[in-house]
Amino acid sequence: MSLVPEQVTKATSAPSRQSLRGLDWFIFFLADVQTGFGPFIAVYLTTQKWTQVEIGFVLSIGGIVGLIGQMPGGAIIDAARSERLVASLAVATIGVCALGYAIWPIFPVVVAAATLHATASCVLGPAIAAISLGLVGPRAIGERLGRNARFASLGNGSAAALMGACGYFLSSRSVFVVTALLAIPTMLALGRIREREIDVAQAHGAVVRDVADVSTTSVWSLLRRRPLLIFAGSVLLLQLANAAMLPLMAGVVTTRSSQWAPVLIAFCIIVPQAIVALGAPWVGRMAQRWGRRPFLLAGFGALAIRGLLFAVVTDPYLLVAAQIFDGITAAVFAVMIPLIVADVAFGSGHFNMAQGIVGTATGIGASLSTVLAGYAADRLGTNIAFMGLAGVAATGLAMILLVMPETRRGAR
Repeated sequence: MSLVPEQVTKATSAPSRQSLRGLDWFIFFLADVQTGFGPFIAVYLTTQKWTQVEIGFVLSIGGIVGLIGQMPGGAIIDAARSERLVASLAVATIGVCALGYAIWPIFPVVVAAATLHATASCVLGPAIAAISLGLVGPRAIGERLGRNARFASLGNGSAAALMGACGYFLSSRSVFVVTALLAIPTMLALGRIREREIDVAQAHGAVVRDVADVSTTSVWSLLRRRPLLIFAGSVLLLQLANAAMLPLMAGVVTTRSSQWAPVLIAFCIIVPQAIVALGAPWVGRMAQRWGRRPFLLAGFGALAIRGLLFAVVTDPYLLVAAQIFDGITAAVFAVMIPLIVADVAFGSGHFNMAQGIVGTATGIGASLSTVLAGYAADRLGTNIAFMGLAGVAATGLAMILLVMPETRRGAR
């Protein structure tokens, strides 16, 4: 791939307000679209007389495809000449999948839709990060990623309210009709991003012809980058500690306050989303000044404290208040994961492949978390399970403190 050396440090010109706003609204509406494929699938298929085994099989297919597709998805974005084109095809595919759920909720169609949705989602995360990096460059990427997290959080919250209302006042089927319709403004927002303003070299991790050779830009070389492997391991620990906390806590709240459980769980979801929307841009901006490690330590520390509070607090309302720490962790890692990947993959030309590596670690950690925490809760009790999850978070904290280097360019 022939790249211009000057493209490594900055784009040829500052991105226009139109492109930046287009990216904002693309992320917002894409979060809306993706929200429709969350818990609403289980609710909808239950109303269609599906058994829990069949529903679990469909959800498992999506999870497995999403896990194994992380690295190939990143590789596709690295190989693409137009991230916008790949993203538009993925959004269109997800819209068609939503219609499939709504119109033909039969087993073959639903399985195909779940598979295609998971496959399309594997390229959308890397595509957003690549477009962001290609637009603003490595020096401004921290604040841009914070802004991305804000609009994703706002999209998730508004979509949950909209789709919950549609499901309540209309039908569970209407959720997927709305999801398909939301693909239209998503595509329109994507079209507002000007292709010529996306620096292809930066979007892929900027390889300089003068210094690049096969040994420094190969995928194998990327896989041997120590900071990337350490960070992937820490993200695995993050998800291992985090993924099971809210489901376990939901069970505890339901047991102690069944009447108010739905409202309390709703607040448990809303509180972290609000903190991400408010705090993520600040995290991205300050990470460019202070470095990445202080925020990683804060994110893991908040997660460990949250686990300890869940283990010792009995009041359901205080448990909801403890979700403030979830918001801190979410605000940190929504920005830090793509930001640190951009740091460690710089110069390789495989930025999006590196995202896939970390995404695979994310999926493995999340999958193991629910299984292991559920087993511990059944055998030893929820308090011990929460203590164990807090211990995993503390291990991640120690990893960052002892072996993770600072990755901010110019800080090493």
